[in-house]
Amino acid sequence: MEESEVCDKKATVKADCGENSAVHACCCKTTVRTEDEKTKLINRLSRIEGQIRGLKGMIEKDAYCTDVLTQSAAAVAAINSFNKDLLACHIRGCVVKDIRNGNDGVIDDLVSTIQKLMK
Repeated sequence: MEESEVCDKKATVKADCGENSAVHACCCKTTVRTEDEKTKLINRLSRIEGQIRGLKGMIEKDAYCTDVLTQSAAAVAAINSFNKDLLACHIRGCVVKDIRNGNDGVIDDLVSTIQKLMK
């Protein structure tokens, strides 16, 4: 998503969320990642996308239900693994920095995020 789609205010202020975060003037938070980090995340998502396309193909070919369910479970596990790794990076980076800078409100945000992931 382009910045203008997320936030029509162009001014940005660097947040102390490691050296890799920015906060837009309208409080839309973003995380600036290194090219290596982006590449790794995008590659994982591409593999997950391939799994989903495979599931679609299985349905189109009338694959047996339990075979589809097995592949669906694998895709869910891949998404959960992606979320777990991204959450760990978030905690080690943004959350730790915010707490050290006195922003304890980040704990409530973290709890909310974890609750969403555990639905």
